[in-house]
Amino acid sequence: MRTSKYLLFSALGLLSTPAAAQQRAPVALEEITVTAARAERAISDIPQTVQVVQRQEIEEQLKQTGSASAVLAKLLPGFSVSNQTISGASETYRGRDLLVLMDGVPLTTPLRDVSRLLSLIDLNSVERIELVAGASSLYGAGATGGTVNFITRKAQAGGPRVSVNTALRTFTADPGGSLAPELSATVSGKGANGIDYLFVGSGRGAQKTYDGAGRELPSDAMLGQGGGDRFVSGNFLGKVGYDFDGGKRIEASIAQFYLDQTPRYLTNYAGAYARPDFTKPYTGESVLEDTRTIQLRYSDSDFVLGNLSVVGFYNDIKKRFNYSEFSYPYNSLVYYSGNPLRPTSPANQTTLFSERGGMNLSVDTPLDRIWNGARVTWGTDVVHDRTWQTLTDGRDVFTPLTQVTTAGFALAQVPITDRLTVRGGVRYEHSDLSVDNFLRPTAYAQTPLGNSVVALVLPPLNVIGGQYEYASPTYNLGATFKLAPQVEMFGGFSQGYALPDVGAYTRRAGLSSRAYACLVTNPNCLPAARQTISFSSISPEPQIVNNYELGIRGGNGPYKGSITGFVSTSEKGVTFDPVTNLISQQKEMIYGIEYIGEMAVTSNFTFGTTVGYREGRYDSNKDGVLDSWLPNNRIATPVRGLVYGDYRFDNGIKLRVEGEGWSGRNRGINLANTVYPIEGGFTMNAALSGPVYGGEAYAAVNNLFDTTVQNPTATSVRNLPVYSWGRTVTVGYRKTF
Repeated sequence: MRTSKYLLFSALGLLSTPAAAQQRAPVALEEITVTAARAERAISDIPQTVQVVQRQEIEEQLKQTGSASAVLAKLLPGFSVSNQTISGASETYRGRDLLVLMDGVPLTTPLRDVSRLLSLIDLNSVERIELVAGASSLYGAGATGGTVNFITRKAQAGGPRVSVNTALRTFTADPGGSLAPELSATVSGKGANGIDYLFVGSGRGAQKTYDGAGRELPSDAMLGQGGGDRFVSGNFLGKVGYDFDGGKRIEASIAQFYLDQTPRYLTNYAGAYARPDFTKPYTGESVLEDTRTIQLRYSDSDFVLGNLSVVGFYNDIKKRFNYSEFSYPYNSLVYYSGNPLRPTSPANQTTLFSERGGMNLSVDTPLDRIWNGARVTWGTDVVHDRTWQTLTDGRDVFTPLTQVTTAGFALAQVPITDRLTVRGGVRYEHSDLSVDNFLRPTAYAQTPLGNSVVALVLPPLNVIGGQYEYASPTYNLGATFKLAPQVEMFGGFSQGYALPDVGAYTRRAGLSSRAYACLVTNPNCLPAARQTISFSSISPEPQIVNNYELGIRGGNGPYKGSITGFVSTSEKGVTFDPVTNLISQQKEMIYGIEYIGEMAVTSNFTFGTTVGYREGRYDSNKDGVLDSWLPNNRIATPVRGLVYGDYRFDNGIKLRVEGEGWSGRNRGINLANTVYPIEGGFTMNAALSGPVYGGEAYAAVNNLFDTTVQNPTATSVRNLPVYSWGRTVTVGYRKTF
């Protein structure tokens, strides 16, 4: 990645001739530090894959897309291809969950993982993106695949500065019907009195979306997740800070995420691919996001024990999802209306609520009196989480959950020699989970029985809650070794700890067994003994994910890059079967290799690539043997990559051309060797920009050749083909006053 300090040189170096190398001046690489490991550290000291996307690169990507998930998908080889909607369903990092932070505070809802987050983040408010790959427990909240931290922009010294960015996007298949305007304004400044401020307001709108064949795409291709069309959204970030003498600072901030999608038609899931059903107008409520996060942060770089950081936060989250109707076999389970001829309840649409508040304390203490250069980062986290989800008529769809998590951690870094640095630590996390009693609403399902399909009613089921405790230590140990002044080898072991999606388990209470089902002709068939179930009989177990990683990174003259191999294992991996709608836990293993490389061919032209491979197996029958491939919603595209070239003309005009490709998948996901094939694809993008009237004007074309390709991650959710966006054109202008 161009913006990382250390990038690969080896493979690109093979492309260079000695004569060409002599014509290029060496590139001086800056030392870049990251905070994603709770204390500021040089990347060269971290024994895991670390990638940083700087503001300049974010601005280049904003010319093509306003979606954070689309940016991560292109620049991070371990991330999935973007599903191009407001949902993050089936978008994984190395086949596992990615913990999303904003300024070090988790934005996720761990008690009910609903996957709608990354696409809501406004990149106009982000200064840089830090990603630490691999399982980690440093922040809790379930980082089993990696941790991404969106660092918001800082106020600049001096009087008020105003920056404006505006863009207009459209599909060439229907320019008038697909116009999508965007506008963002930033105001910031810092006075001599030590007070600084930053305010970012952004708005976006979208109309219809189209695939490469000119066909309109559905508003809800992934069953209840929400689409990429017919929405308006608004983001606001406000920060006010004050710098005291002696390295002390206090800062308050609020971030607001708002989105309202109004689908026009229901989706037809019964055909060869997901598409709008133009005969069925959408009858549900709008798809809604109304979320805010508030932070109060105090830091002291001259604290008696080192650098001190204390953050108090509160997240108020509301997410309403799509209404969808029964459609066998892809939507074969709905909340029941009582009428088998039209089985879908008008209330078959849910809203998730979550209120999370807590405090994170981190202290970075030097240990020079014991070992010169050694440091230990230690601290504690306390989080209170209340999460519940209801139908539009107010009935709960899973048992309301309350959890109090307390954790303590310590992470030491010791330079053994000038070239060898060792890091290791431990975190202990304890959770008290309170599970309310709950009456699961009546459901309707159809399921295969021999050569026919049988219709079932699943009567309401009493779920008896209780108090439960979960606790475990997790460890990490690794080292970096400098092979040359700007090249190091790194490797290590790290663990992540996560309680699986508890809400998803209780939502499916009794839905997975015929023991709790009746025929439609006799809907009240259950005896009293099968009208109640205890949470203890269906509760998931915490999973510990072990991550092993080995890599090399650095730079040499015009070359920079990294290459990393990894293995990730778990005895309690969580797998969702989209065919049976079941969740299960079993042994699993994921492995892969990632490569990032860039070469400054001339002072004007840069060429680079990112390539990632990942694959995984699991124990489908729980006999201890990894007998099947992980489902497509965990790994949709084993191989994917990006090739790009940037050319900067002497007059300031910049041209970027990208080629993005991914493989298909054709793996048996169980012992019956069930295969849901996914097609591979390749698209081209181009962006041109230049100085105009003191600002920058730009134009971009995505999917330049209007290629018709499957959307691999959207397709993998229900193993139903969903098509990707066709050609889009963007024009825009940005300026700072």
